[in-house]
Amino acid sequence: MGVVDLFSKRQKKFRGEVSDVFTYDSIPRELRVQVIAILRDALGRGQAVRHEWPNTSLEVYTSIHNILCREYGSFELADGMDSYEKLMQFLLTVRDVERFLDAVEVSFRVIDKLLLIPDQGTFLGSRIGAKEAKEELNERFRWHGVGYQLVSGEVIRVDSQFLHSEAVKPTLALLQDRRYAGANAEFLKAFEHYRHGNTKECLNECLKAFESTMKIICEKRSWAFKPTDTAKALLDACYQNGLVPAPIQSHISSVRASLESGVPTIRNRLGGHGQGATVVELPPHYASYMLHLTATTIQFLIESEKALG
Repeated sequence: MGVVDLFSKRQKKFRGEVSDVFTYDSIPRELRVQVIAILRDALGRGQAVRHEWPNTSLEVYTSIHNILCREYGSFELADGMDSYEKLMQFLLTVRDVERFLDAVEVSFRVIDKLLLIPDQGTFLGSRIGAKEAKEELNERFRWHGVGYQLVSGEVIRVDSQFLHSEAVKPTLALLQDRRYAGANAEFLKAFEHYRHGNTKECLNECLKAFESTMKIICEKRSWAFKPTDTAKALLDACYQNGLVPAPIQSHISSVRASLESGVPTIRNRLGGHGQGATVVELPPHYASYMLHLTATTIQFLIESEKALG
């Protein structure tokens, strides 16, 4: 069935209802139910469609259930009449996030393996293929702000804990100052676009947040600039007024190069101008890169402005 763009979802986007970047320590009930729905569409509903076929739907769920039980040293995952019900109940109720992700990972490895077999999907009662199942799973994770994705058969963190705790969260805290309200809103919009796979829009909002931060610093310090100045002109104004301490100018030269050719140029070349007759597809890792580069850059600029006294 895939992901449907409901009215309520669009309204949440419009109102800017965004969580604090990604969460890693809880799985919303709605996401659990959606994962179960994906498994049912891919592997059937636990019925023995053809007993003579070696991989009936119930036998597949029994295999997944038994793999997890063996690794956990347990006889069963949860209460239920059969392995299918026990696995579904486990996905719905288990509190340990890592064990929930274990079940997701094992289940999707089975999906990958079985649905390559000719006619296997028919005997299982499958409604979707392996590729569609994985795409929907990852989209559901993004929508709920849960920081995991299924990549090459393994569940991985979308952002490392270091980047999450040392770059993104401190930047959001700094942007809570009312003077940075515009930059804060733009940075949150960039993250929202990333969560929903809108990579080009994410690049545009990253640039806006970056430029807004520098404009606010220039206003606070009464440094000359034009409201229409682009990132490069704003960077020049900040550097000319000693925003970066002189003793470390040589070490910061690479940072400036990253600012000028990283945030502005990638956006200008890929996301901010007409793409012509050929549609330019931007992979999600561009958005991840831009979010973290923008976060660390904004944090650096604000802290440097505070250090000026």
